[in-house]
Amino acid sequence: MPLRRADRLFDIIRILRAASQPVTAAAIADELEVTVRTVYRDVATLQARRIPIEGAAGVGYVLRRGYELPPLMFTEDEAEAIAVGVRLLARTGDPGLQKAAKSVLSKVTLVVPDNPTCLRRSATRSALRARCGSPIRTATGAAPSG
Repeated sequence: MPLRRADRLFDIIRILRAASQPVTAAAIADELEVTVRTVYRDVATLQARRIPIEGAAGVGYVLRRGYELPPLMFTEDEAEAIAVGVRLLARTGDPGLQKAAKSVLSKVTLVVPDNPTCLRRSATRSALRARCGSPIRTATGAAPSG
């Protein structure tokens, strides 16, 4: 199923944010499974909306540093994966990572429309949960304590 245009525009921004060097329209087109012409049109649309994309056709595109994406929507599975990852990260003992993990979780709980209570519960309970009501099991089959 082809991506909706809005999803494709966000994906272009995501690709450019992750890149350490200019990304060609052909590379973006391959990743998104669209034509190069579609990428040119989408980049032009993003530039017209004042997204700071620099570059040109045939050369490659870069997103200027410091550009912030607007909030994204997550599926319940994606949000749960983030909650589990954040909970695991909180166990590292690194205060900086713990603070960042708490910040990420607060942002995710704001954008999950379907069941934010489930997400908050799974992220704050002592036992990690892959889905509400089903704890993650360790290699020994036991639920982690915490």
